[in-house]
Amino acid sequence: MSATTKKIVVFDYGFGNVRSAERALAHVGADVEITRDYDRAMNADGLLVPGVGAFSACMKGLREARGDWIVGRRLSGGRPVMGICVGMQILFERGIEHGVETEGLDEWPGVVEPLNAPVVPHMGWNTVKAPEDSELFAGLDAEARFYFVHSYAVRDWSLEVTNPKIRAPRVTWATHGEPFVAAVENGALWATQFHPEKSGDAGAQLLTNWIGTL
Repeated sequence: MSATTKKIVVFDYGFGNVRSAERALAHVGADVEITRDYDRAMNADGLLVPGVGAFSACMKGLREARGDWIVGRRLSGGRPVMGICVGMQILFERGIEHGVETEGLDEWPGVVEPLNAPVVPHMGWNTVKAPEDSELFAGLDAEARFYFVHSYAVRDWSLEVTNPKIRAPRVTWATHGEPFVAAVENGALWATQFHPEKSGDAGAQLLTNWIGTL
């Protein structure tokens, strides 16, 4: 392992394509470990939180594995965390599925709700609209496509930053029936609604960009 190789922990709490994430991160040069061990998760250069399935089930599994505590502790110390798919959704205030509300990690205000689209789930490749100063999408063409699989999303971004010394979050959008949040870059906390580990070369570039900031 070279001096510049970054140690990434894929947090294993029972809800996510951990092996796919492991392979994708290793492919772009990271030293990857799948674990729910507290110390290893805390000490890694980057923590990746995947997520597949229902919002409520993911939150239950995350709390049982102390993942909520680990994410909060890492972010309070400015240690990078990245969420993918439902691993992004649970970073918001709450989720609503089949009329049931579940509290999320509340790192960002916002509600995960059913997509208002002619066809759900939103499954397949789609383009995104990233801010010009995005680090996550640096080097990627505007027509780059990413792989989505979801029926729920955040439709509105309401977090406002009024302190000029604090950089405002960079929010990327996609559209399926209606616009929704596709990715967020907010200090040490980044997340994507799509699956970069399933998004071919574009996803590999995105993961490389994240690792490059660690």
